[in-house]
Amino acid sequence: MPHVMKIGHAGLNVPDLEAALAYYTDTLGLSEVDRGDGVVYLGSGADHHSVVLYTTGEPGLRQLAFQISADRALQEVAAELRGRGIAAELQHDVQPGIAELIRIHDPQGNPVLLYSQITQVRHGFKGHGIAPHKLGHVAQKVQDIDAMVTFYRDVLGFRESDWMEHFFVFLRCGPDHHTVNFISSPRRGMHHIAFELRDWSHVEMASDLLAQRGISLIWGPGRHGIGHNIFTYHRDPAANIVELFTELDVILNEDLGAFEPRPWHEEFPQRPKVWQFSPAAANKWGILPPDGFME
Repeated sequence: MPHVMKIGHAGLNVPDLEAALAYYTDTLGLSEVDRGDGVVYLGSGADHHSVVLYTTGEPGLRQLAFQISADRALQEVAAELRGRGIAAELQHDVQPGIAELIRIHDPQGNPVLLYSQITQVRHGFKGHGIAPHKLGHVAQKVQDIDAMVTFYRDVLGFRESDWMEHFFVFLRCGPDHHTVNFISSPRRGMHHIAFELRDWSHVEMASDLLAQRGISLIWGPGRHGIGHNIFTYHRDPAANIVELFTELDVILNEDLGAFEPRPWHEEFPQRPKVWQFSPAAANKWGILPPDGFME
């Protein structure tokens, strides 16, 4: 199976490109890397791009991309995927910085892009805006959560971190507690996109900056039980939910199978498990999400 190393980027369809671009560059603090006809590529740190804004298609998540190990040629990976009954299309020069990628679809029909090589850039972090460290994860509402888990686990090699009963699952491809998570729902589409911040002071700065821009938090600050990250949530100009987080649980050694111990953990060692639905699982600090947040 492909060895997914990290999330690459999220592609978002937005109804107003200029409004979205102003938010993601001036407020969030990503750098514009490239643009084409109706598309803009944005990145931070050393990532060539971590968000791609498109002007066509139904608003919301357009695609997810992941970087896989370069230990095998993409042609070989594509052939293996086809051998497992997965339609895999090898594409060339369809995105700046990525000469070759594989395009497949998840069980919901969402495009998933896999690449092994991407141009490294040196735009670093902006001196204004929130300037997150990286794109952390993307959460989706799905109609068949078991099919999605099977696909990401058995085809892409993700590992299960935690479940909230049987309606909310968190999957990881590296040390971070989750890179994707899925919420069982009659609806389909992105629930939220999340960016990692440095620490609590960075969360405070980001919250102040959002307030200065007239952007209200819709939930937080708080600390999730599952994953134990400090969080805030707000909406971008396209009404997408954006999470800013820090202090997410990590597993540094898969052989040990436990998250690195933290003072706010409930168990020592803290291992992946199935959580019971409770307020503490959502927010250890007590404030629950607004009505309709999980729909």
